[in-house]
Amino acid sequence: MESCPSIKNILLLDSEGNRVAVKYYSDEWPNNSAKEAFEKSLFTKTQKTNARTEAEIAMFESHIIVYKFVQDLHFSVTGAENENELILVTVLQGFFDAVGLLLRGTVDKKEALENLDLILLCLDEIVDGGIILETDANVIAGKVASHNIDAAAPLSEQTISQALATAREHLARSLLK
Repeated sequence: MESCPSIKNILLLDSEGNRVAVKYYSDEWPNNSAKEAFEKSLFTKTQKTNARTEAEIAMFESHIIVYKFVQDLHFSVTGAENENELILVTVLQGFFDAVGLLLRGTVDKKEALENLDLILLCLDEIVDGGIILETDANVIAGKVASHNIDAAAPLSEQTISQALATAREHLARSLLK
């Protein structure tokens, strides 16, 4: 039975293999120590490769891993061993390019940590529960950037804090009339 392509995890590690931003969508790693062990062993396997110009693909612990490095950051996407590599590369490239757009071209650990909220929102826009939602970097970055308060948006499309801010603004305007 054919199924929808899915992602096991998306990892953003620093140049020492430590977490910057990670999201797991599979129960294969039951606890945090298992996740960290996977990240460390993946980092050890991939750190010596030259994945700076384009994404590399590797089999690792019966998973397909696609990864790419920039400055002191290591981007990687994990899929099942029977997953389509091109789809995984597309997800990786969408994440990589969206982060580049959101960080205005300065993609390094310092900038990533200062804008961690944008990177985590980026992950949420790309994959939900392992299902790929979006891979176009411009669309992803646009959605993440639009998470700021937009009073013109309908209330049904606003977050609770955005809706409260909008209501407060309307109340203040009505009291000042």
